[in-house]
Amino acid sequence: MSNPTLRPELEISLQLAVMEAVRRRHEFAGLEHLLYALLHDTSTAEALARAGADIDMLHVELTRFFDEEIDLLSQGDDAETAPTVAFRRVVQGAVLQVLRAGREEVTGTHVVVAMWEEPHAFAVHLLEESGLTRLAVVRHLAHGSSTGARPVVAREESEEDGRIDEEDGWGFDDDEGSDLLDGSLGRFTVELVARAAAGHLDPLIGREREIARSIHILARRRKNHPIFVGDPGVGKTAVVEGLAWKIHRGEVPAVLRDAEIFALDMGALLAGTRYRGDFEERLKAVLAELEERPHPILFIDEIHTIVGAGVTAGGGSLDASNLLKPALAGTAGGNLRFIGSTTRDEYRSHIERDRALARRFQKVEVHEPSTEETVAILQGLRSRYEEFHGVRYTDEAIRSAVELAARHLHDRRLPDTAIDLLDEAGAAAKLLSDDTETPVVGVEEVETVLAATAQIPAKTVSGSDRERLRTLQEDLKSRVFGQDRAIEHLSSAIRLSRAGLRDARKPIGAFLFTGPTGVGKTEVARSLAEVLGIELIRFDMSEYTERHTVSRLIGAPPGYVGFDQAGLLTESVIRTPHAVLLLDEIEKAHADIFNLLLQVMDYGRLTDHKGKQADFRNVILIMTSNVGAEELSRRRPGFADRPTAEDDGHALRDTFSPEFRNRLDARIPFSPLSLPVMARIVERMLDELRTQLSERNVEITFTDAARAVLAERGLDPLNGARPLARLIQDEIKRPLSEELLFGRLEHGGRVVTDVEAGQLVFRYESDAEVQ
Repeated sequence: MSNPTLRPELEISLQLAVMEAVRRRHEFAGLEHLLYALLHDTSTAEALARAGADIDMLHVELTRFFDEEIDLLSQGDDAETAPTVAFRRVVQGAVLQVLRAGREEVTGTHVVVAMWEEPHAFAVHLLEESGLTRLAVVRHLAHGSSTGARPVVAREESEEDGRIDEEDGWGFDDDEGSDLLDGSLGRFTVELVARAAAGHLDPLIGREREIARSIHILARRRKNHPIFVGDPGVGKTAVVEGLAWKIHRGEVPAVLRDAEIFALDMGALLAGTRYRGDFEERLKAVLAELEERPHPILFIDEIHTIVGAGVTAGGGSLDASNLLKPALAGTAGGNLRFIGSTTRDEYRSHIERDRALARRFQKVEVHEPSTEETVAILQGLRSRYEEFHGVRYTDEAIRSAVELAARHLHDRRLPDTAIDLLDEAGAAAKLLSDDTETPVVGVEEVETVLAATAQIPAKTVSGSDRERLRTLQEDLKSRVFGQDRAIEHLSSAIRLSRAGLRDARKPIGAFLFTGPTGVGKTEVARSLAEVLGIELIRFDMSEYTERHTVSRLIGAPPGYVGFDQAGLLTESVIRTPHAVLLLDEIEKAHADIFNLLLQVMDYGRLTDHKGKQADFRNVILIMTSNVGAEELSRRRPGFADRPTAEDDGHALRDTFSPEFRNRLDARIPFSPLSLPVMARIVERMLDELRTQLSERNVEITFTDAARAVLAERGLDPLNGARPLARLIQDEIKRPLSEELLFGRLEHGGRVVTDVEAGQLVFRYESDAEVQ
């Protein structure tokens, strides 16, 4: 980067300083002459006045100093007036600071700040007498604010006179400005009130109760250290930033009006510490510099990280939390206050465990805001995201972002999830726009982003899902034959759930499909996932008959083989939270698995071996069972009615416990297949065969007699429709494969399937014969 240049106004001021010394017949041009010249620069004088300096007093005192304190050159002395060493050092220091900040121009305000590098100069004494300190100059010039309520300087005003830089107000970036404040504070903390004054913090919407409670705690004489505890994403850090906003605007009681909130950067504090004592020295230096401030508050985000921070191997038990305890207890003799934030789990496992640390903080619970509160929060942040992305959000998009986040994103909390949706929708709209007009972010854009975030089809999120639910029953009946009553049960239960009339804590539905094997139980679950456009997660419970296999579903406990591997069930649901979960042949599972399912069906959650929760609230749980199939298939003597699907009740009561049966949304019985139903299944499977052969340019037809033979021979009271697939493979596909590879169908043709003497026969016509 090239060296920064002096702004023309500053060059004139430097020349005027030397000319003033020559005019007054002074031997040297010192810092006083430089300050005198800078006061005649309109932009610098206005900046100092805005920072609180008495400009008239400075003029009067500098004139008196020139007249009374500096000796004049004799009349015959023609020595040339030259700048002093301090004069040169200050100018060089201003250039160096601007160079470090990556700026291009040096202004008079930079030179004023650099004067404090000469603390014994009379010019610095005058500046402090006028009501300024180095800290005040850096803060107020950097962020364009004045004392008291700390109003922000209007950007139009700053750009107009050319004194305030685009990013930080006067040429140094935030980190550089902090470094000028104090070494340790600049390196390891960020002053939040100053960032609020610079407009770098988002305003806080709502949270009046938490803000009021924290102000009450901070106003106490002892134990005046609040700690915000809440779930990830509820806005704990935002509450602290909101407090900084209120301090900046002067909307706090007098006891906090001049407070400064310093956010501790624990990563920077630990970075580069090599030897024992480095970390402790840094932390003590930060605390010492904070004690010198009039009203300091130290904010430690993720405060549980201080427990154990800085401990080295074999170095004893002294960590950051123990170093902070004297200041927390007030025994250090200062007025330093602390604010912490952490999650409930971390507070329980780290802070509460150290009772001496926990009793010094006052706990403030930060709860997840309601839907309406979150809508208000997003409305308050709306303009900032619109300005950043260059888009416009509709009111409907904001409300849909909140409602969809609350319904589908359960790994985090509102308002964080809703803000993320709005932010990403704005980014996507901007990237897809042609820059000719301002993109509008509506409900559809938010739904698309949610579908990608939650890994669910967009059609499942949108209003078009209603049409899908309306035709759900007909769609399933067109795929699975002969189970109309079971499909009606299932469809009505899912509609009830989607209508919002179910318990929001439970899965969408928990169903037990019972009936003989091969009647369509698994096929209904597979078809349901396809119709709804969601994933199918299938577990064959015959693999989980032993007690130790339960750990495969939720993970092995600590100390056992496989502890480092995730549970198959919990990990599948965490990865795919919107799915149909099929547990095939549930009666074969070990009894301990039923105990796990009780929790899933009651509360919609399951905790794995590492304490991570899988959310089942968007899962359709389907369990299949063949219990009672023998009773259904057993023929009754005499003229008794044909067995019905409900006749397996005794076997179900003997197999499943009452608490398990009572938690089911519905037990859906599947009837044994009849011959007419089997004929429809035959037609469907033959259609699939026609599709396969058409790819080889082969056309196949079946006579009514062939269809009837397939239906009769494929129907098995014990095995349902499963023998039909084997029958078609053995009786039809195997002979056809020979002709396709080596016979008359090698280049295509026609096949007619008929019955002669009770056996299937084929009449072939090659493609050449057909032509």
